[in-house]
Amino acid sequence: MSATISKNIGQAATLLRDNEVVAIPTETVYGLAANALNADAVVKIFSIKNRPHFDPLIVHISSIEKVKDLVIDFPENAQILAKKFWPGPLTLVLKKKDIIPDIVTSGLDTVGIRMPDHTITNELLHSLDFPLAAPSANPFGYISPTSAEHVLKQLGEKIPMILDGGNCQIGLESTIVDCTKDIPVILRLGGITEEQITACIGEVEVMTTSTSNPQAPGMMISHYSPHKKIVVGVIKNLLSKHSGKKLAILSFEDEYSHYRNYILSEKADLSEAAKNLFAALRELDTSDAEIILAEWVPNVGVGKAINDKLRRASS
Repeated sequence: MSATISKNIGQAATLLRDNEVVAIPTETVYGLAANALNADAVVKIFSIKNRPHFDPLIVHISSIEKVKDLVIDFPENAQILAKKFWPGPLTLVLKKKDIIPDIVTSGLDTVGIRMPDHTITNELLHSLDFPLAAPSANPFGYISPTSAEHVLKQLGEKIPMILDGGNCQIGLESTIVDCTKDIPVILRLGGITEEQITACIGEVEVMTTSTSNPQAPGMMISHYSPHKKIVVGVIKNLLSKHSGKKLAILSFEDEYSHYRNYILSEKADLSEAAKNLFAALRELDTSDAEIILAEWVPNVGVGKAINDKLRRASS
């Protein structure tokens, strides 16, 4: 079997109704989707990705109104965030109803839910009478895919179809906020910044430490990792330390013309850098370099999420 890349939403819907797994586009990264209410279908996601069953999945819905079908409580701060940022790169963790199989949530009594901001996938979701569980469409722990071609190279032999929605516009996974606490907790930094969230609901805690027992996706100690070793720091110092090696450089805005160099944003634009990050890591990982040297970006706004991904990629 080799996956078909197609824009045929009806074909994708038919496969999903038959409990098959289909890669779908979102504004963040491509997801590996199955019927979130069918445990047998969800098991296939874990098998295809070689994903550990203790790492929970995010459930994707077509409208805010669908939340009440899946959760016990939809607190006011969560409603405010949903109305402000949905559709968009924000996942809300809420107390789940029993309709969500335990395999989706890794046995937790909470579930992460979001409404993606992608025309094709929203049309797909509206055509289905069930939500979609959909982690990133890549082998577990590897760089997340931001194009249909990325998915094809990684998982094309394991799935029947990739729904083609072009290149992802944001390129980082969704921000995850646990709204079951008195003070909401950001569990993963992503496409919505901490500053945007606090402007809406006030005080939040940020818990983005690595763990081997995650409450949400993207919290593992090692994640988003290329096959090659990646070292993050000040490029000038790293070049001196790793002289004599074949090096590739992932820089924020500066050019290193004597090396295989991917510049995330010549304009020093953090949103552009975020969009390019995973594609850059993937390109440098296929080069002849022995080591990838990367530098931290300014640790503000979405830069915090980029630095978090770089830290986990280098672990």
